Amino acid sequence: MEFGVFTLAQQRSYNQSSQEVIANTVEQTVLAEQAGFDAAWSAEHHFNNYSLSPSPLMTVAHCAGKTSKIRLGTAVCILPLYHPARFLAEVGYVDTVSNGRLELGIGSGYQQFEFERFGTSLADAGPMFQEYLDVIPMALTQQSFEYHGKYLDIPPSSISVRCVQDPMPPIWVTTGNPKVRERAMKEGHNLFVTVLHGDLDAIQGLRTKLEESASEAGTDIADTKLGFLRCGFASDNKAEIESYLDSARFARRLSESLKDRRQQTDDGYLMQEVPLNREMSLDEMAANLPVGSVNQVIDRMLAEIEILKPHHIALQTQLGDFDQKTMLKQIELWGDKIIPAINKALGQDTVAPAKVVNG
Repeated sequence: MEFGVFTLAQQRSYNQSSQEVIANTVEQTVLAEQAGFDAAWSAEHHFNNYSLSPSPLMTVAHCAGKTSKIRLGTAVCILPLYHPARFLAEVGYVDTVSNGRLELGIGSGYQQFEFERFGTSLADAGPMFQEYLDVIPMALTQQSFEYHGKYLDIPPSSISVRCVQDPMPPIWVTTGNPKVRERAMKEGHNLFVTVLHGDLDAIQGLRTKLEESASEAGTDIADTKLGFLRCGFASDNKAEIESYLDSARFARRLSESLKDRRQQTDDGYLMQEVPLNREMSLDEMAANLPVGSVNQVIDRMLAEIEILKPHHIALQTQLGDFDQKTMLKQIELWGDKIIPAINKALGQDTVAPAKVVNG
């Protein structure tokens, strides 16, 4: 089982500067490598405090210089917000400067707030994303390519800085569209999935949908690599767990506000944290998620893995204004105890990383 950290780079208040938020993201990525995680994922969002990560490819390029072996992923590049020629060229460049460590996560986006500021229509995001799925493999695997679609029109071109990975970096597709999911399965791409803060029943429902998509695609679901985005936190300190869950709830509140186009702000930047109409309490979240003692987290993760059968778990480590020192200790704890225990239970050999000392 592979494990990664997923950082949103959120700014919950002005108590943290944007520089501190980004520095925390980088620090978590560096420590994740030292703790034995397989990957670190960076989000993409724009123009508000839900996420201060406007360019996951730029983050990967920077973190590549701070690390040596951890895989570095985009989760995800919102393709309709890009100029296709620049995006394709930068993928080759980033895979090169990371020495072939890029995991290329892509999606179509969902926040009208962002699309308006890029002069792009959210209504066109789906079909535009489909054209990107046509173009990316062509551009990254062929010496020269061209494409003429409704949204993307590229004359004969060649990516000058070629990808190090052969034939190209792994592509991870995030989508709620069953047809896009089926296409990703047919074409051999990986899928990034989540049930947000859902329980085991929600995970079973997701597994059923994935199996249905594989059947429609005429593929074996076992042939599709699944990445599972999940909140999780191990501690015997109830206050720490509640603080983590509160930060996770903050992230959900802002995400849903942006999705529903009802975001509010007092100063044009920091979004108001408005409770959702149907919102879980912290106790309900704790019952649904792998949180609690180390053994509780291990047991819950194993139960979720048994149902979903993912190949990769991306742990949300940077949410809201959760304390950085506590989160760094948490990353160490997963690397030292939780990940080895899960892999041992799954019958996979693993070697615990050397103990990390934080400054």
